[in-house]
Amino acid sequence: MKAVPYVRLPCRQRGATAIEFALVAGVFLTLLLGIVEFSRLLFYWNTAGEATRLGARMAVVCDANAGIITNKMTGLLPILKPGNIELTYLPDGCGADPATARSSCESVTVSVSGVSVSTFIPFVPLNVNMPPFATTLSRESMNSATGGPVCS
Repeated sequence: MKAVPYVRLPCRQRGATAIEFALVAGVFLTLLLGIVEFSRLLFYWNTAGEATRLGARMAVVCDANAGIITNKMTGLLPILKPGNIELTYLPDGCGADPATARSSCESVTVSVSGVSVSTFIPFVPLNVNMPPFATTLSRESMNSATGGPVCS
C-alpha cells in the first residue's frame, strides 16, 4: 500500500477558531449570568426569611416598638420598605403598650410581602416578586428578659 502524502488545504479555515470561540463563549456567558442572577434572587429570598425571624424575635424579647423592629429588618435587607413589613400581635391591640405587652400578648407575627427584585440581565429587565414570608413566635418567649445583642 502506498502512503498518501499530506496535502495542505488552502487557508480558507483561517479565523474559524475565533468564530467558534465567540459562539461558545456567548452561550457560556449567558448561562453564567443566569446562574449568578438566580443565586442573587435566592440570597434575597433567604435574607427576607431571616429578616422576619429577626423581627419576630425582637418583638417578643425586646421592649421595641414597630419602628425599631422595621429599622432593624431593613438594615438586614435594604430592599425592604416599611410598607412591606407588618407586625401583628394576638390578641389585637395587646402590643400597643410595650410595658404590658409581655404579660398580655399571646403571640406575634411578623410578615414581609410585596417585595420585588430587579435583575441585572442586560436587554431583559425582569422584576421577580418574592413570595410572602411570615414568622410567628409564641408567648413563652415574651416572658424572657430584655437586653442582649438582638435588642441593640
